Amino acid sequence: MTTAHRSPLGGGPAAATIGRAYFAAQAVAGAAWWVAVFTVPLVREATLGALDPIAVAAVDIPLFVVASGLAAVLPGRAAIGAATVATAWTIVVTAGLAVYATVTALAGVGVILMIAASVAAVGAWFLLTLGRIPTEWLLVGPFAFRPARPRRTPLVHVVVTLGQIVVFWGLFLVVFPLIIDALEARWGLSLPASVGVAVAGVVVVLSASALGLWSAASLTVKGDGTPLPSAMPNRLVIAGPYRFVRNPMAMAGIAQGVGAGLMMSSWMVVAYALAGSLVWNYAIRPHEEADLSRTFGDAYRAYARTVRCWVPRLRPVG
Repeated sequence: MTTAHRSPLGGGPAAATIGRAYFAAQAVAGAAWWVAVFTVPLVREATLGALDPIAVAAVDIPLFVVASGLAAVLPGRAAIGAATVATAWTIVVTAGLAVYATVTALAGVGVILMIAASVAAVGAWFLLTLGRIPTEWLLVGPFAFRPARPRRTPLVHVVVTLGQIVVFWGLFLVVFPLIIDALEARWGLSLPASVGVAVAGVVVVLSASALGLWSAASLTVKGDGTPLPSAMPNRLVIAGPYRFVRNPMAMAGIAQGVGAGLMMSSWMVVAYALAGSLVWNYAIRPHEEADLSRTFGDAYRAYARTVRCWVPRLRPVG
């Protein structure tokens, strides 16, 4: 199986135009933000903390605002050079501001804004330089599509699947949310929430975990493989929750993340889960579905026409 498949996040010259448009918008937004910094104390304190705005502006305006504007209007390689400067500086500022906010408990709003700017700038840089976003770069290591080793016994697949659950649920649903929640509190971004929110989170996590385990069991028992992309089932699975919806594992994972955020009363953990859903839907899913289509051919294509990706059927297929 190969992974050299393009997702919809691309489009040649049209994509480059989108990239230029983003850098133009970033230049305007950056200029407007600096006006607000020097005229609205609340904006200055929320985004810069106790940093000297004059000293920061002396570096940021040319490397962020001006470079972004040049990336939008200059031709060819000159635009790419300006975009590279603006994107690199955005990432540096994001990292530096995150450290500053963590040490001082100031400028938390600025960190969130810069994280969003960094993600968007990197995407725009790829659109401008490559004409697309190379989502296939995400498909490495345990996320590279490969079938499970043949002739493994079902017991081996069950043990491997349980190991995957412990590792990935532990990282993505415990370790990362705890880190995010701690940063949210340190950056002064926590919002009050009632006990009912935490109780709802417990219900969501338990329900989603049950769906995830049901999905994993179906892939392991019926598919001669595991849920992990690097050890995918060797048979097309249309059993268990896959009779109702094409991606119950993804739905379960997203719901688990949202539930964990509700349990912690952390809006940033909820945002983390929803951001992960966007990455999966727009960057990973096109590759996965292309791989399944190559592997299982007409059987998978017929299944995909009958069973929706996100909205479960009222009546199961099969």
